[in-house]
Amino acid sequence: MPSLQEASRNMTDSQDRILYQIKRLGPQTVRSLASDLGMTTMGVRQHLRQLDEEQLTEAMPEQAQSRGRPARRWKLTRGGHGRFPDGHGKITSELIASVRDLMGESAVDQLIEKRTRDALAQYREKLSGQHDLAERLRMLADLRSEEGYMAESSQLPDGTFVLMEHHCPICVAATACQGFCRSELEVFQSIFADCATVTREDHLLHGARRCSYRLTPLTPDRVRMTSPDRADRFT
Repeated sequence: MPSLQEASRNMTDSQDRILYQIKRLGPQTVRSLASDLGMTTMGVRQHLRQLDEEQLTEAMPEQAQSRGRPARRWKLTRGGHGRFPDGHGKITSELIASVRDLMGESAVDQLIEKRTRDALAQYREKLSGQHDLAERLRMLADLRSEEGYMAESSQLPDGTFVLMEHHCPICVAATACQGFCRSELEVFQSIFADCATVTREDHLLHGARRCSYRLTPLTPDRVRMTSPDRADRFT
C-alpha cells in the first residue's frame, strides 16, 4: 500500500500531466484527457475538481451538440498558465523599463539585436550540417522546448510545416517590448532562408492560446536564387 507521501506525489504528478495536456492542446474534455493520459474518467474528474478549487482550471460554458448531452471542456485559468515557467519575466520587464528610462528606446533595440545575433549563432551551431527541412525543424523544436517553449513540429497535408509553441517563457518581457517577438520571427526566417519561408500564424500576445509559425518549402528555382551554396549557411 503506497504511503501518504507517495500518494500525494502521484496525485501531483497526475495533475501536472493534466495541466500540461490542456496547456499543449487547449480546452479538453474529461474523456479526452482520460484517453490521452491513460487515466480513468473518475480519476480525471477528481483531479479537475481539485484543480478547480485551486483556481488552476475552470469549466467552459457547455456548447449544444446535435446528439446527446454536451461535453464539458476544461481550460487553464491565469493561475494555471502561471504554473509554467516564465523565465523570470517580471524581473526582465523591470530591467527593460529601466534601460528604456535611463538610456532610451535605442538602447532597448540594441539589446534585442544582440539577443537576436546570439540566438541565431546558437541555433546555427546546433543545426549545422542538417539540410533536411523536416529534421531541422524537429531539432529546432527540441531546442526551443529545452528553453521552456513547449515546442513541437508537424507536417500538414499540403506539404507545409508548422512549428507550435504552447508556452512562452518570456511572455511578460515580450508584452513590455514586442521587439522580442519580432526578433524570434527574424531568427526563424534566417535559419530556414535557404529552404522555406516562415510566417507567424498564431500570436499569444494577440489573444491566441499559443504561437505558431508556418514554413512553406521553397521551390527548386527559389532555393537556387536564395542560397547558391546551402552548405555554407550553417558554417
